[in-house]
Amino acid sequence: MPEGTAEDTATQVFADHRELLFSVVYNLLGSVADTEDVLQDTWLSWASRNAAEDAEEIENPRAYLVRIAVNTALGRQALISRRRETYVGTWLPEPLVSHPDAGEAAERTEAVSLALLVVLETLTPLERAVFVLHEVFGYAHTEIAPILDRSPSAIRQLAHRAREHVHARRPRYQADPKVQRQVTERFLQAALGGDLDSLLDLLAPDVTLWTDGGGKVRRAASLRPIRGRDKVARVLSGTAKRHRHDDFAIHYRTVNGDPSAVLFDEDAPFAVMVLDLAPEGDRIRGIYTVANPEKLSRVEDE
Repeated sequence: MPEGTAEDTATQVFADHRELLFSVVYNLLGSVADTEDVLQDTWLSWASRNAAEDAEEIENPRAYLVRIAVNTALGRQALISRRRETYVGTWLPEPLVSHPDAGEAAERTEAVSLALLVVLETLTPLERAVFVLHEVFGYAHTEIAPILDRSPSAIRQLAHRAREHVHARRPRYQADPKVQRQVTERFLQAALGGDLDSLLDLLAPDVTLWTDGGGKVRRAASLRPIRGRDKVARVLSGTAKRHRHDDFAIHYRTVNGDPSAVLFDEDAPFAVMVLDLAPEGDRIRGIYTVANPEKLSRVEDE
């Protein structure tokens, strides 16, 4: 066998599965930086395994890589939890932003919505792993069992608890993309214009406003979620009065698969805004605003 062939093959196999691994781990952690760290550790483990002289051939590289990645991600949970304890204000997942007309190759098509990621944060790490693998990627319980080193019956129990927990907080619903884009445009026009009446008309009674500035952007973020139509509308209207309507350029993008908006202050991204619509119509039940500059560093102007 020519020198370098085994190494080249291992590299190609990892590259072929990298998008899958990214999607799985990102949905477990909600952070691109942590996901990239996990993928780097997964690659090192994979490369070391293939470089061993006495290594046996791996019959199912996909299953092997997913198992390494998932367990490496779970192993980082303690570190991530400690970091979250000192996070200033509300923590939201790092958004995955792409252009609305981007092809599938340019998108992380298996990233769940920002709203669902927020709900997944309330699960235990094992429940979240089972939910993501089963509900998002279609793994059978018998396939998940060896990944997490649990029995199939234990996996079924975890899946049941996770599914009940998630659906109680977020019933299955997928908004029409055209409606979501239209509502997003109307919302931004009303919010940036300080139109209180229009805001009240757009918001559901139980709407929640989540803002994540990481303690770095005071004018964009409150320290806690704000709940209720009147409170949310008045906060948005009051914020608009402190800034001119033309302070920001609005670019409509796809964020975690949903039509959303990115606000630019001159050439720098200022905030990513994602709306979550209520199942019964076009009222807004959730507003997610990510303004922490560290979470916007990968957002491009064009």
